Amino acid sequence: MRFLKTRLGAKWLSVCACIVGFLALGRAARSSEVIPLWSNGAPGSQARRHESEQSKDWWVRNIHNPSLTVVRPEPGKANGTAVVIAPGGGHRELVFKAEGLEPAEYLAKLGVTAFALKYRLAREAGSSYTLDEHVSADVHRAMRLVRSNAAQWGLDPARIGIMGWSAGGELAAMVAYRPIPANPNANDPIDRVSAAPDFQILIYPGSYGIPQELPATSPPAFFLAAKDDEHPAQTLIHLTEQYRKLNRPAELHLLPQGGHAFNMGQRSEYAAVREWPQLLVDWLKDRGLLDRAPVIKPSAT
Repeated sequence: MRFLKTRLGAKWLSVCACIVGFLALGRAARSSEVIPLWSNGAPGSQARRHESEQSKDWWVRNIHNPSLTVVRPEPGKANGTAVVIAPGGGHRELVFKAEGLEPAEYLAKLGVTAFALKYRLAREAGSSYTLDEHVSADVHRAMRLVRSNAAQWGLDPARIGIMGWSAGGELAAMVAYRPIPANPNANDPIDRVSAAPDFQILIYPGSYGIPQELPATSPPAFFLAAKDDEHPAQTLIHLTEQYRKLNRPAELHLLPQGGHAFNMGQRSEYAAVREWPQLLVDWLKDRGLLDRAPVIKPSAT
């Protein structure tokens, strides 16, 4: 009899687990959508916008129709803050799951509406794209697209930040330190709004796009890398010193060890790496970015 109860209990646990899993999948499907940055294709790659992306395991390649994957907080949990997330991958591929979707889901649990960016790859084999023209256009467009839809998506247009990982950190630097001004006379209303982020988060970034001297308007920043990841660590030390000279707010964390590409830390053997996201939570709290915005219009979607 005891054996039978145990078997039945295990079976019910299994059924419950399946139900919970399906419900979780359902929530994920409802909470995310993919929005092309340009409805008729990105400038310079319109003819290729219908080509299929290539993906396997952790990477995505062959991106010719750049897009944002929206990950929303649960209903009633959104606080009005938004973050565009630029994954890394050396501009040869995108580490889209571990440095795009996973941080987006983490931020969404904090009430932040997250947008994982798929941008064109300038160093992929055979690519005709360049960092300064096509990739820069993608990240600027992503920021403008989010800000121009702030009212529709229930966002505070003054609390839209960018998060960049490795090569994605170079995109974040492009739009943070040398943003292309909005064009008030543009035919496309999206191009009439600012692309400048209100804050930025750089995780073990590359150095491309980071000037020797920063503008006085450099946004508040959270910087993180491991000390044994020498180039990103030096880049962030340089940035922090520039922020200090400008008397601009910046917080730097250099973990004792961890190397490069430790993502959200959950797969690391080091406790400090596994727990680093809490440092970001504390920073967001201290800046008031997890407080509910005074007025958030309900989303139309």
